[in-house]
Amino acid sequence: MLNLLGQVFVYVAPFLLVLTVIVTIHELGHFLVARAFGVKVDRFSIGFGRSLVSHTDKHGIEWRLGWLPLGGYVKFSGDLDSSAVPDQAGLETLRQDIVAEHGPGAERDYFYFKPIWQRALIVAAGPAANFILAITIFTLLFSALGVSVVPARVAEVFPDSAAARAGFQVDDRVIKVGGREITDFRDVGQSVALSAGSPLDFVVLRGGREVNLTATPVRTVRDDPISGPVRVGYLGLGWNPQPGEVAYIRYPPHRALVQAVRQTGDVLGTTLTYLGRIATGKESGDLLSGPLGIAKAAGGVTKQAAAATSDLGLQIANVSLMLIQFAAIVSIGIGFLNLLPIPVLDGGHLLFYGYEAVARRPVPANVQEVGYRVGLALLVGLMLFATWNDLQKLSLFKFLGGLAS
Repeated sequence: MLNLLGQVFVYVAPFLLVLTVIVTIHELGHFLVARAFGVKVDRFSIGFGRSLVSHTDKHGIEWRLGWLPLGGYVKFSGDLDSSAVPDQAGLETLRQDIVAEHGPGAERDYFYFKPIWQRALIVAAGPAANFILAITIFTLLFSALGVSVVPARVAEVFPDSAAARAGFQVDDRVIKVGGREITDFRDVGQSVALSAGSPLDFVVLRGGREVNLTATPVRTVRDDPISGPVRVGYLGLGWNPQPGEVAYIRYPPHRALVQAVRQTGDVLGTTLTYLGRIATGKESGDLLSGPLGIAKAAGGVTKQAAAATSDLGLQIANVSLMLIQFAAIVSIGIGFLNLLPIPVLDGGHLLFYGYEAVARRPVPANVQEVGYRVGLALLVGLMLFATWNDLQKLSLFKFLGGLAS
């Protein structure tokens, strides 16, 4: 029983903490931009279900904490269905109801009667807030703590590997991969991991001159200490940086901001690359994770950070630092997910607003209904697929099979 409680604390508590912070920032993005445009808001809720704690401020906004901490929402006044955009007939009915209750002109304070550009900015503000959160975290980390930079010098070339067949040699220093300049050996690993079965062009420094090499990473299963077993590209290079090769750089605030934006862009670029490879059949999608995978990763980060030292104070500091970095990565993922052009997500709303801007009228109700059903099916399917991946990585089926045997 105590062990179970310990596992819950290690895996579930960090996950809920990170998720709550990210969701709060996301919803604050919607809320703050909406209030800046004078939109009336009924409720700001973190968590779903019955209210645990609530407070209504002088503006009539209910601030609520729900008992199920797996999301949140902002409810605009007059918003009967947060997943839909009223069509022309629905807007007229809503307008009449508002005017009848509050008088002529009152509808101008309601979300659906704001100009399209304002509604689009309000919707986009949620994902934007996620990206801003990540950039802010990275900026603070790069300026306060700095970042380690390790040249990509090859310490070992494993026999019969893709690297050996391509002609890599010990002490080669990788300076470009796929035309992209490399400053850290971890950048090489990231490029290789997402290129299984696809030729990669390398430029290495060897004896003071540049040498061009082409290697095709092979797919292999790697047991990642944080995310569990994953299938990634493998080249067959060993890295063993010497103490004198490791440089620690603390950036001044303005340069830290530039690096933070670049880091956020790199994460988004990696995500798009992986999705593109899934679409072209080059990846199976087994790296996609759902809530279980994120919870496992949060627990892995927590355990790894705590194991780095036996001092309780340093353990707390390490765990806090690692979870902050983890929150930045997850925040980028949630921001990106919400921008997908799928009805029920922010990107779907923006898609509808794009139609409205061109056609000068909202999307017809019957089209919206079909769109939301298809979008919900796609989203549920994606979540089920990601959850299946998570269960396989957790080896749950092997565990259940062992119980049954």
